Amino acid sequence: MPVFDGIVPWNKVKAVPKAKRGEPEGADVCTMLLTAFSLVLVLVTLPFSLCVSVKVVQEYERAVVFRLGRLRSGGAKGPGLFFIMPCVDTYKKVDLRTVSFDVPPQEVLSRDSVTVSVDAVVYYRVSNPTMATNNIEDYSHSTRLLAATTLRNVLGTKNLAEILSERETISQVMQNSLDEATDPWGVKAERVEIKDVRLPVQLQRAMAAEAEAAREARAKVIAAVGEQKASKALREAASVIAESPSALQLRYLQTLNSIAAEHNSTIIFPMPMNFVNQFLGRKSEEKIS
Repeated sequence: MPVFDGIVPWNKVKAVPKAKRGEPEGADVCTMLLTAFSLVLVLVTLPFSLCVSVKVVQEYERAVVFRLGRLRSGGAKGPGLFFIMPCVDTYKKVDLRTVSFDVPPQEVLSRDSVTVSVDAVVYYRVSNPTMATNNIEDYSHSTRLLAATTLRNVLGTKNLAEILSERETISQVMQNSLDEATDPWGVKAERVEIKDVRLPVQLQRAMAAEAEAAREARAKVIAAVGEQKASKALREAASVIAESPSALQLRYLQTLNSIAAEHNSTIIFPMPMNFVNQFLGRKSEEKIS
């Protein structure tokens, strides 16, 4: 019977001859005797032994089977029915569904010496049940601790502006770091999201004042540009009106109409523009004469 070496992925386990391992032959003989005794016990106690020997795992589960402490060949069992030998085999179920957990708020000092509180959510799943069982004691607890540590390490290299504006980039960096670190455990980090970034109250007020000042500056610039464009348009309109007396007369009447529409108590008697021009023309003739 081949003997398997240590805690390694089941798909990478290589059978090593017993002579090369230098293990005593008694251990192998004892394993065979106990296995044979268990098989005889199952056959004698049929059909009652089926209740103990036949196990079921769901579609989203896998069972890692050990025989006398050694990992059985063939990898994890399931889904469906599988057979174990009583008193010889033990098994452990592993859930393959995606699991999510909240990373507790972490007090992080950014690269520009600003203390922020950041929390995140991590989604992961077991990709290799054998490695998740053999290579680490508690993959769930270890993944949670590693996620909190990775969050602090990644945010410590970012400025405050980068933390606020580059959440997707930070999430991708965290996912890659977690995936690389948990790969020997048989765990796959599927997604990492930054939930919230909390700033100190004093810093929030300073940022609000800065944003308000920036908005006021932009508003003044926009108003100045509008005044400049309006003055140019008025200058062009005045040039056009000065070249045409009829246009000046129409503009005069339009102004009187808008003033009369305001329902004020002042009565305005319009004076024709040509009437004024006649007086101006006579005065000019008298000066010439």
